[in-house]
Amino acid sequence: MYKKILVPVSFDNDRDAAGALEVAARLAGDEAEIVLIHVMEQVPSYAISYVPQDYLVESRQAIEAELREMAGSVPKGSSEVVDGHSGRTIVDYAEKNGVDCIVMASHRPGMADLLLGSTAAQVVRHANCAVHVIR
Repeated sequence: MYKKILVPVSFDNDRDAAGALEVAARLAGDEAEIVLIHVMEQVPSYAISYVPQDYLVESRQAIEAELREMAGSVPKGSSEVVDGHSGRTIVDYAEKNGVDCIVMASHRPGMADLLLGSTAAQVVRHANCAVHVIR
């Protein structure tokens, strides 16, 4: 069993966070910590002037609240919202925080989605720990 499992959560409609949490809980056993993480990517400078001033703050607060609620549904769950590029930030977070397994959702299968999503593919290729991708 794993000791520290990282579950990256995307709030896109085509991601299965519940499935990833279920798998993480099964892999965790009684002792493992499960950390839910959401990476907030930077709004490009050319678009920032079109975003309402309070949007980023309110969006982050809403994501933090929802992630905390999700983390409360798993034993030894915690949550964290970080800034950065999704793939690279997930890999870096795992390395810096002693994560030994990453469980993440990718595209749901379909004719247009035969390959892993770009974030999942980057994590699979660069993580120094086990990675379970849920489709």
